[in-house]
Amino acid sequence: MKFIKDEDEKTRNYILQKDETTKKTSAFVIAVLILLVIGVIISGIYFIES
Repeated sequence: MKFIKDEDEKTRNYILQKDETTKKTSAFVIAVLILLVIGVIISGIYFIES
């Protein structure tokens, strides 16, 4: 099983495809995860100080 498939390959045995949709979706997921981590850090600082 391949992890990343190129657009021109004719296989169905893959996890991710190297195309624009996958790139946009992974960028969105990474951005949301970063925002969640920042939120946890800020809330931790807020609750420690109060």
